[in-house]
Amino acid sequence: MPPRRAVPPPRPPSLARGFTLVEVLVAIFVMALMTALAWQGIDGMVRAREASQQRLEALLRLQTVLAQWEQDLAQVQETLAVPALAFDGATLRLTRRQPEGMQLVAWSLRGGAWLRWAGTPATTQRELQDDWLRSQQFLGNEPGQLRTLGGVAQWQLFCFRGNAWSNCQSDADVVTVSPTPPGSGPGGGAPPAAAGRQLLPTGVRLVLSFGDGAEMPGSVVRDIMLGPQVAP
Repeated sequence: MPPRRAVPPPRPPSLARGFTLVEVLVAIFVMALMTALAWQGIDGMVRAREASQQRLEALLRLQTVLAQWEQDLAQVQETLAVPALAFDGATLRLTRRQPEGMQLVAWSLRGGAWLRWAGTPATTQRELQDDWLRSQQFLGNEPGQLRTLGGVAQWQLFCFRGNAWSNCQSDADVVTVSPTPPGSGPGGGAPPAAAGRQLLPTGVRLVLSFGDGAEMPGSVVRDIMLGPQVAP
């Protein structure tokens, strides 16, 4: 019989090889880099969402303010006590009809803020004239001054008269009613206020220009047509 070959003893299982320090550091660096990239992406999405939300809120606020502006102009009413519509470059004063009486409304621009003030409805010409004189002394911090919009750099008003737009401050825009013929007024004379009453324009154009840091950069143009009014 051939001699039996000796079977070598089984080798002991080798120990599992671990990661080196360099490999661990590389893995940590890759994980940190992926985390930073993921955070930048999430942060960008959050910032974009916040910016869109702020712009939407600013747009809704602008639409609400312009709706109030249109409502004020739609209710303009001529009176014999004060001008129905007057703009001096900084403040627009108008009288509008209300169920309780005639109300004076003033829109003005002060310190980048577009302000609106509305007086108490007046039932007499004296009350309306007092509100008109008081509105000429406003400083912008009076009770009742409502800050409607911020970041407004300037505003302009144009009146539509004679089939053309022109600056509402221009003297050429002033149109007066022809004096009442003698004998038609009380006591045989013409009412003196009627001869100097100004006709309203048939339209008003509003131009709001916003600053660079405003929520609504650029400018907004809004045209409002006015219907014929008859003094009460």
